[in-house]
Order: sequence, then C-alpha cells, then structure tokens
Amino acid sequence: MSIDTAKILVVVDYDSVKDLLRETLVPYGDVQFTTSPEVKLEIDRIGPDAVLLVQPEDGSGVELIQYIQNELPQSIIIFLTEKQDFALLRDVVSAGAVEYILLPDELNLLNDRMEKIAELIHQRERKLDAAVAGQPFARGRGKVYSFYSGKGGSGRTLLSTAYAQALKLESANRVLLIDLNLQFGGVETFLSLDTNRSLADLMPVLHEMNENHIRNVTQREIHSKLEVMLSPRDAETAEQMTEEFISRLIRASRRSYDYVMIDLPTHMDELTYTALEESDLIYYVMNLDTPSVQSYRQVENLFKQLGIDTAGRLEIVVNMVSKHNELKVADLKGLLPAPITAEICLDQAGVQAAVNQGVPLQKTANEKKLGPVAKDIRNWVRSKLT
Repeated sequence: MSIDTAKILVVVDYDSVKDLLRETLVPYGDVQFTTSPEVKLEIDRIGPDAVLLVQPEDGSGVELIQYIQNELPQSIIIFLTEKQDFALLRDVVSAGAVEYILLPDELNLLNDRMEKIAELIHQRERKLDAAVAGQPFARGRGKVYSFYSGKGGSGRTLLSTAYAQALKLESANRVLLIDLNLQFGGVETFLSLDTNRSLADLMPVLHEMNENHIRNVTQREIHSKLEVMLSPRDAETAEQMTEEFISRLIRASRRSYDYVMIDLPTHMDELTYTALEESDLIYYVMNLDTPSVQSYRQVENLFKQLGIDTAGRLEIVVNMVSKHNELKVADLKGLLPAPITAEICLDQAGVQAAVNQGVPLQKTANEKKLGPVAKDIRNWVRSKLT
C-alpha cells in the first residue's frame, strides 16, 4: 500500500491547526478529520491505516492513543503537539505512538514522516497476510454490509439472507446476519429459525458487549452454520432501543466477525441512519420499474439531506429481472449514478417454494442443482471474494 491509497484520520480540535494540516496533507490519499470528543464515535467506522493526533486542550492525548490502540491495534499513530514536553514524549511513545512532531516548528518534517508511515503500513500488512493466510480480513475489523431499499417488496430480506448464506458457504469467513427490522422481523422465516432470543437481549450489556454476549443470542442456520441475530419482532421493545445501542452492537459484531450483514427496514429513523453510517458498503435493492426509480431518487435526496456519504460505498442490486420488465438494466445505467453490482433474475415459483418450506436457496458449498436466483447470488458473492 502506498501513502496515496492509505486511509488517514486527523484528530484535531483547533481550526487553525486543522487548516494548516489540511493544506500540508493535500498530496495524500483519503484524509478525514474529526475532533477528540468525536473520535470514539468515528474511529471504528472509518478504520484508518494511520492516525494523526493533535494533543487536545484537556491533555487527553495519551488516553486517546491507548483507546485507538485498543480499538485498532494495526493503526499507525503520529502525535502532534505545540509544546515541547519530554515527559509527554515518553508517555505517548509508551502508549503506542510511533512519531512525535512539534508544531509548527517540525511541520516541514511531516512529509518525511508520511513516507515512513507508508512503509510501516506495508510491513504490517505483510505480517498480517502471513498470519491470516486465506482470510480476507483481520480479526477485529470485519466488513459491515447493509441491505436497504426505500420501497417495500423489492426483495431486500430475501437477498440479504441468501447473500449471507452463500458467503458463509463459499468462504471460510466468520459471517453474522443481523435483522434490524425490529418491529416485524422477517429473516427467521427465510431461514426457518424459531427462538425467543433476539438482539434485544443484549441491551443490558450495552457498555460491555463482547463476542461471548453476541454468540449467546445468535442462532445457527442448520445447513451453513451461518450465525443469525434475530429481531425482537416487537414494536414496544424497538422503541426502547437507541442509536448508541445499534452503534455498539455493530461495532462489537465487526470486532468478532469477518463480515456482518444487516437487513434494514425501508423506513428511515435514527436507528436505520446509525446502521447506514456504520456500514462499509450499502447494497440498495431495487426493481426494474418506474416506482423503484422514483423511490431511489427520493432516497438519494434524503441521504444528502442527512449527510450520509455514499461515495464509493453504495452499490445497486437489481432484483427480479425478466424480459417482461418495464425497464431494462441498461436503462438504469443511464438514469442512476451509483454502480450496478448485481442482477438477480425473477424465479417466482422457485423462490416461493423455498420460502414456503422455510429452506434457504443454497444449502451446501458448490451445490450443483441451484435455482436461477441462487446461482445469480452465488456468482455475485464469488465476484466479491475474488
């Protein structure tokens, strides 16, 4: 990895220093800024390769370095401060910072330090690849994929369950499927799961949630052993959940699994917004008709109003594709800016039979007699694994 492609997070509370660093970091790749009060909300979502931490006014720099090291042990940390303090230098290096830069006197050295960061990132990646051969992601930083649509009846829940099932069967990854349709659920029907346990059982352990807590409430699909966290399917329980709970649930899950799949409801509220913000990738599911296109455009405007950044992390999945559709996939490519990542054919009889029987569309790895929809989904999953 070169420094041009690395994710860099700058934690700075002062506008003057922020402007100075923004100008200095112009030549580098993905640079994002946050403040010290917000870093605990942002660090896990962004997952930076390197963090430039400017000493906060309250002097909490050492504590923040320790927090970042705990959350993202592979991240490279550079500490910047306006005051020369040898005791502080000793403490921040002991906490895990690899560099200490005095502002503004040593700002001209930052470019040299950035090249060193690139080499350190590259070294850590090589060690990580050797340690987790055959695993696409390091334990502790799984990928979160959300399935969303602004229009009901698009097939979002079917695709999220089938995608998670295929991903588990086609790889050696740890996969978790979370049903955030809190009032009515749905995932349990497609995978024939029946239990009294749900994600609501994690609410009492909000602040200490870990892998053991999560596994205590998940169910395993009998064929693939896919782990599933079911919805409480209760409106009153859903009202008790907060954005903090959803955020902590997703972050604890990504620390324990390689992939976390989330099936989201069509309505937009604080919980849906939080899940979308936490996601690395949003699969927007739509059909080939005018109402679906209109709904997508409304969602696109809503995302902009809410400040949800979809650049590079929203892809369209076109479901129920047939020769009888009002529109063609080629028409969508000219109408919508987001890339189309998959086309899933229409097989109403085959899908309906599987749903009625409560069996997944794919039950074994390399299954020979797959229906058309299952084949499309398996090909989609394989394309993402290569």
